[in-house]
Amino acid sequence: MMEKGNGRHPLAVIGGVILIGLALLLLFFGSRLWGSKSIVLPQIPAFDTSQSNVELRVPPEIGKTARNFVLNDANGQPFELNDFRGQPVILNFWATWCPPCRMEMPDLQAVYERHQADRLVILAINYEETAVTVRDFFYDELDLTFTPLLDETGDVSRLYGVLNYPTSIFVDEDGMVTAVHQGLMTEEQIEDYLAKTSKIAK
Repeated sequence: MMEKGNGRHPLAVIGGVILIGLALLLLFFGSRLWGSKSIVLPQIPAFDTSQSNVELRVPPEIGKTARNFVLNDANGQPFELNDFRGQPVILNFWATWCPPCRMEMPDLQAVYERHQADRLVILAINYEETAVTVRDFFYDELDLTFTPLLDETGDVSRLYGVLNYPTSIFVDEDGMVTAVHQGLMTEEQIEDYLAKTSKIAK
């Protein structure tokens, strides 16, 4: 009577070695065996600053002229910063997904209502969101009455060196930058910056 062995059948062992060898051969030499068709991962193109007149992430200097731009509002009407010479301007960079931006909006609205007679302009520059999203938030959700602008490409945010949201730039009647504030502002802080920016009385 033939005794059962504990080892594997020799043919099974040989077959396993052959399969492992074929797998290694395909792994290391597959592209050579079947030509040069290899998988190439797509490359993300870098932002080419030589093809753009936008300064990247360079904050404006206090005492320097604010950088001019043209953006459309949420209804498609164009606004140019230089058109507001002779008026104090707050440039508020924001997004609907930014909780501090949402918290800050009612204080900006309160200051705007208080100083409309002083010709205060607030341009709320939204970062890369759609007109529908901005209109829904600005008019329907919070009932704001100052001006939302669409920075659809993010170029104006880069022009002003915006690194986080919200960021606010204060511009006086002569078009000069008087203050740069990164982060949430209170109503009192907004009034303090305005007092240093223009002839507006606190």
